[in-house]
Amino acid sequence: MTGPPPPPPASGRGEEGASASGHRPSRPTRPGKHDLTTGPIGRTLLAFALPTMGANILQSLNGSINTIWVGRFLGEGAVAATANANTIMFLMFAGIFGFGMAATILIGQSIGRRDIEGARRAFGASVGLVMGAAVVIATLGWIFTPEILKALATPASAMPLALAYLRVIFLGLPATMLLVLLGMALRGVGDSITPLWFTVLSVVLDGGLNPVFIRGWFGMPVLGIAGSALATLISAHVAALGLLVYIYWRDLPIRLRGHELTWLVPSATLIRTIIAKGLPMGAQMLVVSFAALTMTGLVNRYGVDTTAAYGVSMQLWGYVQMPALAVGAAVSSMAAQNIGAGLWDRVDRITRSGLVFSALLTTTLVVAIIAFDRPVMAVFLGDDSPALPIARHIQVLASWNFIVFGMTMVLFSTVRANGAVWAPLVMLIVAMYPVRLGFALAFKGVLGADSLWWSFPLGSVATLVMASVYYRYGGWRRQRLVVPAGKP
Repeated sequence: MTGPPPPPPASGRGEEGASASGHRPSRPTRPGKHDLTTGPIGRTLLAFALPTMGANILQSLNGSINTIWVGRFLGEGAVAATANANTIMFLMFAGIFGFGMAATILIGQSIGRRDIEGARRAFGASVGLVMGAAVVIATLGWIFTPEILKALATPASAMPLALAYLRVIFLGLPATMLLVLLGMALRGVGDSITPLWFTVLSVVLDGGLNPVFIRGWFGMPVLGIAGSALATLISAHVAALGLLVYIYWRDLPIRLRGHELTWLVPSATLIRTIIAKGLPMGAQMLVVSFAALTMTGLVNRYGVDTTAAYGVSMQLWGYVQMPALAVGAAVSSMAAQNIGAGLWDRVDRITRSGLVFSALLTTTLVVAIIAFDRPVMAVFLGDDSPALPIARHIQVLASWNFIVFGMTMVLFSTVRANGAVWAPLVMLIVAMYPVRLGFALAFKGVLGADSLWWSFPLGSVATLVMASVYYRYGGWRRQRLVVPAGKP
């Protein structure tokens, strides 16, 4: 899937080789350990993607373990409550995540140009913007949790549990965002190993503390479902602060010292750059989130068993998506550095390798999930749960759509690495609403709940077709993205 060549630069690397200050740092005689602009494409991509996939798998495993504790100790109603609450939290997360994504792209391109100051300025700006927004959203979310749950048509039987769970989760949002943001920034400079180790720390703490607070072990108070949220809050704070300390202890590239700390309050031009790219990327997640909220509302109308089955299906889909998300993150980081370095031939090769790896890895997981769905789902629900056959049916109809989703993620990751953010947003709007939700609503009278499950692969195919056309013929290569000079 090779697009037309980019406009030829005036010299070997053209403007892309210069920093925002107008100075072009010399390239080192040998690449650093986080240099993604040299070496074999396939091996470098896998070496970067595997730790990211490991971190993603651990995060999903953490959610699954928590769901097991909640389901076994508190029942199907509690599982339904966490499913609704987690969907809402993803929506809140999406509202500020785009700024972090924009900063990560700026960091990656700056590293490709060997502009370390630009990378640090972008990182400081992202921390200031994202953490400020996270505090505001967490506060408003805690206040309006009841109204949010009512708007989602949360089943009455699950409402008290969802309310208790979601309010505590909101309190942990700033720490969770900081942990994610630090990991994204490190991947932007080419380090996917360090975020993995601190994800391990977070998962071990969260999974271990869940039963302690749910059941009141070791003298702790019996908190029920709120105890599960409290465990998540504690683990996020410990891991985020631990990673921050590690970054300074090891003097990693994104650390800020002395006058650099003033970059936490970004210049107006840098704010405009991050917002201009971050808002559309955040909007992409919001589009998916609102579609997920609408889908959850439709699922809720089929009763608690169907909601619980859908919640467990989403747990398994979290694992199925892991290769696509990891390969997409690797493609984005590699493409950003290579675009910054002006190595466009490598950008196309990175994209092709990403498409192959994503398809192969995701297909393997889809086959495994469908083959062994009953024993896996029984862990969450129990062998005699009425939600179990519903969940198995959902898997057969909808799981294979993630193969297509993964390929789309690779194409989107490449074009977004050069700041092309509006076209993917429009594609997602079309795929999520007229295609996916339109089909689900139009055919619910004929297919019943199956119209919901069939809408997933239909929407994914539509997105891949549009993304392929844009990658081949769109003008995304002609854009230029740099960290603005340090003027207020």
